[in-house]
Amino acid sequence: MIFITGGAGFIGSNFILDYLSAHNEHVLNIDKLTYAGNPFNLSSLDNDARYHFVQADIADRETIAALFAQHRPRAILHFAAESHVDRSIHSPGEFIHTNVNGSFTLLEVARHYWCDLPPVEKESFRFLHVSTDEVYGTLGPSDPPFSETTPYAPNSPYSASKAASDHLVRAYHHTYGLPTLTTNCSNNYGPYHFPEKLIPLVILNALDGKPLPIYGDGRQIRDWLFVSDHCTAIREVLARGTPGETYNIGGWNEKTNLEVVHTLCDILDRLKPKTAGSYRDQIAFVQDRPGHDRRYAIDARKLERELGWKPAETFESGIAKTVRWYLDNPQWVLNVRSGGYLKWLELQYGRKENT
Repeated sequence: MIFITGGAGFIGSNFILDYLSAHNEHVLNIDKLTYAGNPFNLSSLDNDARYHFVQADIADRETIAALFAQHRPRAILHFAAESHVDRSIHSPGEFIHTNVNGSFTLLEVARHYWCDLPPVEKESFRFLHVSTDEVYGTLGPSDPPFSETTPYAPNSPYSASKAASDHLVRAYHHTYGLPTLTTNCSNNYGPYHFPEKLIPLVILNALDGKPLPIYGDGRQIRDWLFVSDHCTAIREVLARGTPGETYNIGGWNEKTNLEVVHTLCDILDRLKPKTAGSYRDQIAFVQDRPGHDRRYAIDARKLERELGWKPAETFESGIAKTVRWYLDNPQWVLNVRSGGYLKWLELQYGRKENT
């Protein structure tokens, strides 16, 4: 069995679906089910005996230790995290609790569990920590992409909390020998993405005839990674990665936010045209958020060189699949659009004046 933390979230649920499509190993999903944890993402596994779910806070040491003792995992894949930068600006304490304290608890429990394993099981055990490129800070227009040796320079409470967890993982390998692996990924997109993030927010607002909010001038650059490519990369790192190493996972797709929104509007214009005009007419520039990083880019050559991985999707193919998925899954959209989600959108965007 393997443990997945945060498996009801966007990337975690995609990973579980991907993993069980290719492996017969049992999976235990440990998720607190905060606002972005959606069990409906995994409803197709309701009758799958390989899939198990426990609702728990990863910072609850007693519960986590009991799960380790009961199920004896061969690996833990740590996806669980508060991940939205805007939310970290409004409520940083939640990010410290989950991303720092929660990661520390998992490491401590895993360390004690690993130390007591028989030699063969101890040798094969892995702790894979899923992190972000935001820990590296921001890049200038002509700077080289982030590599595994780029110094950390986080600029938001979210990225600072993830940087702290990365450092803890590194320290537990260096000090205790715990066989850890760390991955730092670029911006993910794809099915089951909670609609506070740019791509699903734009798709759903466009279809509802609402404004498409773009921070500042929309020229912020991100490297975009289709979530299924991220999942295959993590499987490769888990299977063949070197303990103690870090692997950057990127899509080789640098796009400005404005380019992304224009692409989404153009796809929707083709697939679900409006009675008049273009979805681009709904674009609304809003006040930029504090400390907004200008550019992220990932150098994923180490992962390709050492493990033979590279993304299967281009941005054009991945974004087309993403739009189609949202159009084909209206029930998922209805389920995720809770009162809490609508309240958050009003808080975040309703009070910003158009520029």
